[in-house]
Parts: sequence; structure tokens; C-alpha cells
Amino acid sequence: MDFRKRLSELGIEMPAVAEPLGGYVPAVVGRDTVVVSGQLPLRGGQLVAVGRVGEAVSLEAAQEAARVAVVNGLAAAEWAVKPGPMRKRFERVLRVGVFVASGEGFTEHHRVADGASGLLAELGVGEEVRHARAAVGVSRLPLDAPVEVELLLGLRPESPGPDAD
Repeated sequence: MDFRKRLSELGIEMPAVAEPLGGYVPAVVGRDTVVVSGQLPLRGGQLVAVGRVGEAVSLEAAQEAARVAVVNGLAAAEWAVKPGPMRKRFERVLRVGVFVASGEGFTEHHRVADGASGLLAELGVGEEVRHARAAVGVSRLPLDAPVEVELLLGLRPESPGPDAD
């Protein structure tokens, strides 16, 4: 799947990879997986919403923030795999983890996570985008973001080059 092309068809621009806020990298590639570090809902270097969901941030704004964080996650995955190989190697979304900065009494974490899952569903078809998921409420997230999303993506094995033994 070509995430960049599908996002463009939806009117969404693939952003540059966000700079890590600490001592980690945006994503790491294993033999057949890409593990994407938690991504914040940054657009143009600014959070699209600030605060806890159910207080300063509405459910709808949090769902949109989750969508933005997924796009940032896909940019990180593409950065780690490199654009050409990512299009050729992407096999499926394995897991989505959604952390929700929750106001007192907020219990709709799963609905916030639907923002992330919904965008992934728009990007692909069938089994390639069906995924396991966790939606977890936390008291605060970095920079006072309302949502943070992590991704685990499956890759097809790389084809050996012509000089491979």
C-alpha cells in the first residue's frame, strides 16, 4: 500500500517526521515489523489540541487528534523503512495503541481510538488494515497533548539482492 498516495487522495499531506522529544528514534525496523514510537497530534510543529479529553478537549477533537497522530506515525514508519521499500514491503497494520489524556470521569477512550482506526480503515482494504488495539486513559501526556498513538506494522520480507548468498 502506498500510504502517501492514499493520504493525498483523502486531501491529507504526509508530514515531515516529528523530531523526538527525548532519547529515542521515531521508528525502528525489525525483520518483518516497524515499531513506531508514540506520536503526538502535531501539525506544522504545533499540537492540534491541548488538554485532557472530557475537559478542555471534546471527543470529536480528540478523534481528529488521533487521526493526525496516525498520519505522523505513518510518516515515521516511512522514514524508518524508506519510501520506496515501504510501498513494496507494507503488509498490514498489526496493532494500534492509543493513549488518551482523560479528564475526571471520562470513559470513552475506545471512541477516541476509533479516530485512529477509522483513518486506517480509509487508507486500506480488508485484512491489511484490521488490527489489534489498546485504548488507555492516562492523567497527562507530553506537551499536554490529548492523545498519543503508537503503531506496529507488519512488513513482507525483503527480497534478497542479486549478490545475496
